[in-house]
Amino acid sequence: MNENIITPTAARFHVPDMTCGHCEKSVRGALAQVLPDAAVNVDLPTHMVQVAGDAETARAALEGAGFTPTVV
Repeated sequence: MNENIITPTAARFHVPDMTCGHCEKSVRGALAQVLPDAAVNVDLPTHMVQVAGDAETARAALEGAGFTPTVV
């Protein structure tokens, strides 16, 4: 999927400890492992992540990668 196309049902997270490009790469990698075909949109300056896929699966993947996501 095109990572710029996010459905209205996408899961949205605030990830305050995603602070740099390496963090963004880790977030994308963690989500790709559990939701390989899901569109992902990361806005690093606002610490927001959107993913088209199951919110609980995405949250667990982010936590497993060491982040503290909050559903918004």
